[in-house]
Amino acid sequence: MHGEAGTWVPQVIFGWDAMWVATGILLLTYAVIITEKINRAIVALVGAGLMVQVGVLDQAEAIRGIDFNTIALLVGMMVIVAITKKCGVFQCVAIWSAKVVKANPRGILIMLAVVTALLSALLDNVTTVLLIAPVTLLITEELKINPYPILFAEILASNIGGTATLIGDPPNIIIGSATGLTFNDFVVNLGPIVVPVLAVTLAIIYAIWRKELVTTVEARERVMRFVPGEAITDTRLLKQSLFVLALVIAGFILAHPLHMEPGTIAMLGAAILLLLDNFWRKAEDQSHTTHTTFGEVEWIVIFFFIGLFIVVHGVNASGLLALLGGELVDATGGDLAVTGLVVLWASALLSAVIDNIPFVATMIPIIESLGPMFGGPEALEPLWWSLSLGACLGGNGSLIGASANLAVAGFAERAGYPIKFLRFMLLAFPLMLVSIAMSTVYVYFVLMP
Repeated sequence: MHGEAGTWVPQVIFGWDAMWVATGILLLTYAVIITEKINRAIVALVGAGLMVQVGVLDQAEAIRGIDFNTIALLVGMMVIVAITKKCGVFQCVAIWSAKVVKANPRGILIMLAVVTALLSALLDNVTTVLLIAPVTLLITEELKINPYPILFAEILASNIGGTATLIGDPPNIIIGSATGLTFNDFVVNLGPIVVPVLAVTLAIIYAIWRKELVTTVEARERVMRFVPGEAITDTRLLKQSLFVLALVIAGFILAHPLHMEPGTIAMLGAAILLLLDNFWRKAEDQSHTTHTTFGEVEWIVIFFFIGLFIVVHGVNASGLLALLGGELVDATGGDLAVTGLVVLWASALLSAVIDNIPFVATMIPIIESLGPMFGGPEALEPLWWSLSLGACLGGNGSLIGASANLAVAGFAERAGYPIKFLRFMLLAFPLMLVSIAMSTVYVYFVLMP
């Protein structure tokens, strides 16, 4: 039921305490997700269903908890990438990158990592690594070198590059949608720290593996014979895709004056590209092509988000997150700068051991509850940047810290190059701490008022 102010009042079965019930469902959901024994989308949807069935939420309130702007942004960008990748442009860019450095393995590590970071900022990091990883294996097989250092660098670069923009990393998509922060806001506030973090990270990776990244002259000549243009399979689709992608990026930049949400822009771009890709086809071919395109959408991710939004909304409705927000202020003495640094480090350390998406979804209402204590929603902006930096960069701390990490690990394992959890974490976690230390200085001296 709804109270006089229009806020939802839980009506839990048997008169149980709503806060304890909601907290129990949240913890159980997270615990099962972490075990990776059951697909996380299934777990999130079951958790969401339990929130409704026990009375923490009703159906209408559960639907209000879903951030449809985030869902639309994710689906729209997935459709655009699904169509764009058919023309071979991403493979072309990867091959060109290898040739620019004369097929030198050390140069390839740096170039592919930089390309991954840039594409992760403009698309999303999960999609980017899945497009770059196959080409990486092709090049490393020709060079007869271990692909692990390059795949490792690409994982870290994808999360670092994705930190810079609204659409680069799922945590940023959730934060931007919940707060109204624009594409430009993310670039202006996070871009300046992302560049040096990427540079320092790659410098350390290069220093560690430079002696292993050697090959023969003959192997380099084989890679130099690759022709980037031959990767392009459809020139017309290439032009159409780049045109629509440019329009979408421009739309993100101009979203505020246009009074449009990022989700609307992404979905409109997806619709236009679907139209351009199918306009010249026969009706029966259009159905097949459209089915194929929608089949490329990561529906597991989408339904994971839907379930997660409902679970977190249930916890928020129970009053737990407001209580935790008050405890956070008490612990930091109500100092905005101290609170920001606590959020940064807590986000980084926790995102290294649990997926950063559910963590951010849980943290958003906690930070929102701090608004009255710091002078209103506008005063919270430094905390949003702390949360973004901590969650996105913290995702580099372990193999389960971010979706992009798991995506590359799954692909590498299928290709016969498994990425082991402990080996990855022994180097990735210290590198993550370096990036958070750099971010600490940036947050304190640049982002705080």
